[in-house]
Amino acid sequence: MSWTQDPRELLRVPADFDINNFKRDATPGWEAGKKAGKKFRKQRGELMAELQERLFAQAQNGAQDSVLVIVQGMDTAGKGGIARHVISMVDPQGIHLKAFKAPTEEERNQHFLDRIRKELPKPGMIGLFDRSHYEDLLVPTAQKRAGHTDDQGISWIVSEDELNSRYHDIYEMEVEATKRGIRVIKLCLLVSYEEQGKRLMDRLLRPDKHWKFSPHDLDVRDQWNAYQATYEEVLRRTSTEIAPWYVIPADRKWYARLVATEIITRTLADIDPQWPAADFDVEASKARLELSLTDEALAKYQNERVGKLIKVAVDDEEVQTEVEAIQDSEE
Repeated sequence: MSWTQDPRELLRVPADFDINNFKRDATPGWEAGKKAGKKFRKQRGELMAELQERLFAQAQNGAQDSVLVIVQGMDTAGKGGIARHVISMVDPQGIHLKAFKAPTEEERNQHFLDRIRKELPKPGMIGLFDRSHYEDLLVPTAQKRAGHTDDQGISWIVSEDELNSRYHDIYEMEVEATKRGIRVIKLCLLVSYEEQGKRLMDRLLRPDKHWKFSPHDLDVRDQWNAYQATYEEVLRRTSTEIAPWYVIPADRKWYARLVATEIITRTLADIDPQWPAADFDVEASKARLELSLTDEALAKYQNERVGKLIKVAVDDEEVQTEVEAIQDSEE
């Protein structure tokens, strides 16, 4: 029960990416089925959580590594599910989650990346962007193709010069982020027209989902071809060596979440974060603490805790073995 191939290799956007022939219900690299996939994701989640804690810990000693996960996709593609079912498996103190909405009037009067830069993850953190600066490419391009405004009647269309400038600025920002130690993971969830229709109907039939629905969702759905062409163009133009896009078939939610977990875990394994060494005399501190404990309390501690400490040491070795196995599979 494992991947037949690193999903990053299978799902990376090629220069000639053809969105119309992309199978939204496929499970590239995974042949073991849904039940096994859910079980494997849970196991991988334990490794991801361990590596995330190490990433957070080593930053306390000055390490600069961090991870930024950008999730894009049309309505109902499952962006929120990545936060609820993948990122939720790690310690929340090491997570910075930001869901980007349409820019405010104040933000529109600033450079479009100003609001993005201040949300980039600090050392030791995993950042998750639910939508992102890529909306500043997708929305104006799609609106121009489709010939309509957003749900507030606002047109976001810009000139070709401005659009090209945005492409350049995004690339430069990702280069800058990479130099700062941020590993940029870009996930695009692609759901089929039929599956999106079912999920939108679910939102209409369930009162607890009405808050997720807007009639404008149907306006966008009516322009499906224009939006698909826009995604294809933006993905092709912005998938780079330092920050490639991974396109994930999203009709099967369990598979999309499995892929996201695997890609994040493998990225953390590439960083291979380590527990920071103590910057104090451990033995001297132990001796001082023991003096404050009664013989009875110390004996009870040793009986109750030593076995657990041995298990922690064994678990650390197992984590390192898993990391090395992932690294070896990439060579």
